[in-house]
Amino acid sequence: MLERLFSPFRLKNLYFKNRLVMPALASFLFDDEGNVTEHLLEHYRRRASSGVAMVIVEACAVSPEGIVSRHQGRIFDDRFIEGLSRLAETIKREGAIAGIQIHHAGRQTSPRVIKREPFAPSPLPCPTIRGDVKPLTKEEIREIVKKFGDAAERAVKAGFDLIEIHGAHGYLINQFLSRFSNIRNDEYGGSLENRARFAKEVVEEVRRRIGKDFPLSFKISAQEFVPNGLTVDESIEIIKILIKAGIDIVQVSAGCDATPEWICQPMYMKRACLADSAGKIKSRISIPVMSVGRINDPSVAEEIIKKGWADLVCMGRAIIADPELPKKAKEGRLDELNYCIACNSCMESIFRRGRIECLVNPFVGREKELQFRPAEKRKRIMVVGGGPAGMNFSWIAAKRGHRVRLFEKNPFLGGQLVLGSATAYKKEIRNLIRYQEKQIKKYGVECILNKEVTPETVKEEDPDVVVLATGSYPIVPDIPGVEKDIVVPAAEVLLQERPEAKKTVIVGGGPTGCEIALHLAESGSDVTIVEMLSRIGNGLESITRKVLLKKLKENNVRLMTDSVLEKVEENGVVVRTNNGEVFVPAERVIISVGNRPDRRLYDKIKNMGYEVYQIGDCIEPRSAKAAIYEGTLLGLTI
Repeated sequence: MLERLFSPFRLKNLYFKNRLVMPALASFLFDDEGNVTEHLLEHYRRRASSGVAMVIVEACAVSPEGIVSRHQGRIFDDRFIEGLSRLAETIKREGAIAGIQIHHAGRQTSPRVIKREPFAPSPLPCPTIRGDVKPLTKEEIREIVKKFGDAAERAVKAGFDLIEIHGAHGYLINQFLSRFSNIRNDEYGGSLENRARFAKEVVEEVRRRIGKDFPLSFKISAQEFVPNGLTVDESIEIIKILIKAGIDIVQVSAGCDATPEWICQPMYMKRACLADSAGKIKSRISIPVMSVGRINDPSVAEEIIKKGWADLVCMGRAIIADPELPKKAKEGRLDELNYCIACNSCMESIFRRGRIECLVNPFVGREKELQFRPAEKRKRIMVVGGGPAGMNFSWIAAKRGHRVRLFEKNPFLGGQLVLGSATAYKKEIRNLIRYQEKQIKKYGVECILNKEVTPETVKEEDPDVVVLATGSYPIVPDIPGVEKDIVVPAAEVLLQERPEAKKTVIVGGGPTGCEIALHLAESGSDVTIVEMLSRIGNGLESITRKVLLKKLKENNVRLMTDSVLEKVEENGVVVRTNNGEVFVPAERVIISVGNRPDRRLYDKIKNMGYEVYQIGDCIEPRSAKAAIYEGTLLGLTI
C-alpha cells in the first residue's frame, strides 16, 4: 500500500532503507552547557528504532553567540565530540542513518542567552525578540564561515553520516539570503548572488573540510511570506548556486522569524502545506529534495513521493507523537497510529518549559522516567469518566496488569475532546480519540457507557481503587436573562453538522470562544465576541493564536475587548464597555467563560473507605495535555 514510501534510496554512499526522515526538531534535552544527556540519548534512540531511514539531530550551534537556548546542542569546541559520538552511535545502532544539523542563530537569539548583542547581516533586529543587533564585519563573516567548517569536521569525527547546514527559519544564513533581513550594500547584500555569497562560502568551506564524498544537505526557507522575503523562484536560483558550491540534497521548508506559523504549522493549516513548493523546486534542480511541513500521515507521505514532489519525506512532529510510526505504517497498522494533531504544544513547552513535551504522547522528553512495569499487585480499578484523563489512565493501568472497568455517562468516549474536534480545523483530534479507544480495546478495558455513576454504583462495584476523571462543567454566570431561550449551550452548536446561520454573540474570548466563533462565522453567521480582558485568545499557543486571530479577521468576526456582559435580552445582550453600555443585537448567545471542576461524586464517596484518586479537569479545568499526562502518571504508578 505504501510501496513508494518504503522503497530504498541512495545518496552518495548512504543507503536509505525507505524514504522517511526525522528532520532536525528541537528537543532541548541537552544540559545547561549543551552537553548530551541520558534523556537526550533515550529520546533519539526511541526515534531511531522506529524504522525511520534517517534521523537528523537538532540544530547544534557552531559558535557561542549562535545559540538560541541554554539547552541547545553545541559543536563549537572539541569537548562536545565525545557526547555527540555517543549520540551518533546510539542512532546508528538502532539501524538509522545519523545526520546532524549545524546552525548559527544570528539575530534570532536573546542577549540574555548569549550575554552580548546578537550578530546580524544588517542593523535590523529580530521582529519577535527585538533589541539591538551588531551588523557583521567582513572579518567576522569569514570567522563564522570558518566555524561552520570546524563544526563540520567535528561532526565527521563524532561519526555522523550526513551534515545539514541550517539555512532556513530566519537564522543567520537565512538572514543573509533574504532582502527582508539583509540591507547591506557590500558584496554580501543587494543582488541575489551577493545575498547568497555567505551561504555559498559556508557550503564551500564545509565541503572542503569534509571531502567530496561526504553527504551534505542544506535546509532552506523557500518562502518567507513577508515583504521582500524569499520566494520559491528566487530560492531555486539560490539552490543552483549552492549545488555548484557542493550540496547534495536540499530540505525545502518555509517561514522566518516573522512568520513562525510556516515553520511549525498549527492545525489551522492544511497537511503537507509545503509539498507543492518542494515539487516545484525538484522539477528545476539536479539534486534530490526532502519535503517537510505538517506531514503527519504515511498515506500523505506516499502521495508526495508518488507525485514526484520529493525524494525523501520528513515527518518530525509525527514521529515525536508516535515513535513507532514507520514500523506501524510498513506493517499496514495505520489504525494504530498515535497521530500528531498539530496542536503545537511541543513548541509551546520548549518556549515555556525549556524542553519538548507532547500532548498526545506524554512520554516525550520523559522517556527515562516514565517506564512501563508490571503491577506489583493486580487490582480491580473503577474509572469514572471517559475523557482524555480517564481513557489514558485506563489502558495504561490495564497494560500493567490491573483489571479496569471504565464508566462513562455519555454513549461515547472522549469527553471534551469530542467537542474540541467538532470544528472543521480540529477534526484531526478525532484521531486521538480513536487511538485511545484502540488502546482501551487492545488491553482489555471493560467500558460501560450510558452509565451515570452514583455512590451506590461504587458500592455495587466494590473496587480496590476508584479513579475519578469526571471532568468539568460550563460556568453559567449569574447574569439577568441568562436563562432565556436565546442562550444556547456551546455543545449544542458544536455537535450540529452545520450550525444554522444566525447573528451570534459569544461571551468569552478564550480558546474555546474563539474556535466557536470561527466555526460559526465560516458557516455563515454574523459573530461578535465579548471578552472582559483586553486580549483575545489568552491560553492559546502563540503560533496557533496568530493564525486563529487572522482567520477571525478574515471572517469578519467582531471583537469587543474590555467588555463585560451585563444582561441578556430577548433579541441581544447589553454589554458594559469603557465607553458605557452598548446593546448588541443577537439571535443566539453562547456563554464560553470557562468551566468548574466536577467534584460532586468525589465529595460524596471520599469517606466511604475506598482508595480514591482524581485526575484531569475534576481537579482543576486545564488542557487535554495536562489531563493525559496525569492519567499516564497515575496509570504507571498505581
